[in-house]
Amino acid sequence: MEKIREAGIDPNERIRLYTQFLEERAETIKGLTNRAKTGGRAKRLDDELLDFTALTDELGSNLDQYSERKADMRVALKKLSDLAPKWVGILKALPGESGFDEARKEAIESSDDIADESRRLLSEQTEYFLNHKEEKGQERAEPK
Repeated sequence: MEKIREAGIDPNERIRLYTQFLEERAETIKGLTNRAKTGGRAKRLDDELLDFTALTDELGSNLDQYSERKADMRVALKKLSDLAPKWVGILKALPGESGFDEARKEAIESSDDIADESRRLLSEQTEYFLNHKEEKGQERAEPK
């Protein structure tokens, strides 16, 4: 999380870091999916799922903020929109168990939201910057 703070207001770097951290969490969850069902595994999955949901929620807030100010996020959004459906698949492949079922449901909902939002924003930004070439690559739109 320190790296995210260090990225400051750079939209692409912050989104890239969130995407990286979410990818790491998703791979950890995937690795735990087929392990023997123990209390320790359920607790670890619950923790990982809660972290995953918190990260997707933070990322969603960042995306909202950056899109409001017309920051050019297309580079990072491309990778995010490519990976988000994979995360949804990993979470949906994880069978629900009482020890983490609620966290699993929240993580699926949150990852579905981020997958939809990243696709929508990428599409909107592609069109916007096609019509506003002078603003390409900016961190925020300056009022005219």
